[in-house]
Amino acid sequence: MCAIAGLLCEPGRFDASTLERILLAMRDTMTHRGPDDAGIWIDPAGGCGLAHRRLAIIDLSHEGRQPLGNRDATVQVTFNGEIYNYQTLRRGLERTGHRLRTRTDTEVLPYLFEDLDPAHLHELDGMFAFGLWHRERRRLLLARDPFGKKPLYYARGPGWFAFASELTALTQVPGFTDAIDGEALEFYLLLQYVPAPHSIYEAARKLPPGCWMTVDLAGDRLTVAEATRYTRFEPAEPARFGGPSTPERLEELRARVRDAVQKRLVSDVPLGAFLSGGVDSALVAAMVTRELDQPLATFSIGFEGADDSEHLYAREVARHLGTEHHEERLRPDTLHLVPEIAERLDEPNGDSSCLPTYLLCRYTRQHVTVALSGDGGDELFGGYGRYRDTLREAGHPLRSLWPAVRNRRRYRPADGYLSPRWLIFQPDEVAALTGGLSATVEGCVEGWRRDLNASRQPLLHRMRHLDAETYLPGAVLAKVDRMSMQVALEVRCPLLDRSVAELAAGLPAAALWRPPAETKRLLKALASRYLPAGWMNRPKMGFGLPSNSWSRDAMLGLARDLLAASDTRLATLVEPGRLRQLIAQQADPGRFSIYQLWPLLILELWLRRGGRSHR
Repeated sequence: MCAIAGLLCEPGRFDASTLERILLAMRDTMTHRGPDDAGIWIDPAGGCGLAHRRLAIIDLSHEGRQPLGNRDATVQVTFNGEIYNYQTLRRGLERTGHRLRTRTDTEVLPYLFEDLDPAHLHELDGMFAFGLWHRERRRLLLARDPFGKKPLYYARGPGWFAFASELTALTQVPGFTDAIDGEALEFYLLLQYVPAPHSIYEAARKLPPGCWMTVDLAGDRLTVAEATRYTRFEPAEPARFGGPSTPERLEELRARVRDAVQKRLVSDVPLGAFLSGGVDSALVAAMVTRELDQPLATFSIGFEGADDSEHLYAREVARHLGTEHHEERLRPDTLHLVPEIAERLDEPNGDSSCLPTYLLCRYTRQHVTVALSGDGGDELFGGYGRYRDTLREAGHPLRSLWPAVRNRRRYRPADGYLSPRWLIFQPDEVAALTGGLSATVEGCVEGWRRDLNASRQPLLHRMRHLDAETYLPGAVLAKVDRMSMQVALEVRCPLLDRSVAELAAGLPAAALWRPPAETKRLLKALASRYLPAGWMNRPKMGFGLPSNSWSRDAMLGLARDLLAASDTRLATLVEPGRLRQLIAQQADPGRFSIYQLWPLLILELWLRRGGRSHR
């Protein structure tokens, strides 16, 4: 895990010393992501510079310093992430005559992409974001992993193009404008995060997950190509007849999850695992202790006096699996920590679980540098309660799997799914706040509705696809990346392994859901091999704020102080009267929602910290 940055410029835009100074400023805004080492490389021919901050995980020697090039230095790369099959790739490169000089996974990249063919992205098994510069072709290749575990922002200004792991780094480039993107604001109010390719700033964009793009500096002019998708998670119902049996699918899942976990145990620094009372993290831990027969340190946090804290379940799982369990019990002062969380976000993220995620990462980092996580299990295997509730609304059990089965008035799944189950504010509420939805946002919402209401695939597959495209990279993985990298902790997600995802995409809906309430069937069946079957359907608590960590009155008081004051920054972005009306409505016990109030507080605090407050 690291931080990457790069800057390309046309002749006359920045001289070599200015280019280096800007890169250093960009790089060192992200020291928290890579406290172990730092590097910078400037093309002797001019026009391109790459920078890097390192969190050393594999090959801790100075040989692993980045940017890193091939033997003749014609290709240079700055890389963030882990390539789990790098040893296989390395052996293949050595068979063709290449001689690599380090033990890092990074070094395979400049050799693998010497021809700049993006088809090689299909050979990478891992999580990554990188910028790779080919000196002879004067071309930059940017790429991001299939699910978007690692961030990659970019921006273009007069005569320059820049990229970085965090938005804050881009603000260091002279000429970058930090005006708030109105469409991004609308998305944030709808979703509590800004989905790719948008960013909160008009001048910056995110490279979407599973995409690559190129920037050419041939002929002394910058040419920026559109992003191209090379992979995506596309759940599809298999043929109705034939195919693997349930026991065969279960055995295949076991083998793939086991392999995914084993690959992620490679580390030259201490490694452990997050552990909640849920199925996903427990399964990952079980694979280490039961299938691979290796010791494991596990970590959880609990909240004192909270009935909805998962740490008691986690303790049971740890005892059953025999892990070396570490547990921290807290009584968080939520009002005090809200500003701290906002301070640590380079881009607003209104998911309230950012707070406990940060606390867990901070505690875990006291013991290890790498942590395994169960993230991705709900999206890939259909575990969310909102899936269950929407499927149950579909009525007849067959209708919940195949919407084409109709015995009554057409059911519109989008009406249920795009309710407060998924959207924070409804489109009409956002339109009232912002003075109307933009055509882009309105078209996106209609696209979500259209996809959810289509009948070409079972409803469960459509919901999983939507979440893998939006919620997973925009909320879940962004939250984990930002909070873990604040304390220089690398988090690895075995359930988002490409092989596991491939299997999950091809599972029939019936293997994932059984009415009236059984979700994530196949994954739970696998976990039941290692854990008591009765634990599989314990109430899902999630990893949000425990209800006793804040009071409604205290949160409303903070909201009035921040959102109804004369100097409220958010009021310059939305209709002030509507904002005041919204805060007043939250005072009604029947309308109070921490899920709506928290994103507004985070956005306001982020704007006060330094984000611009005009559109």
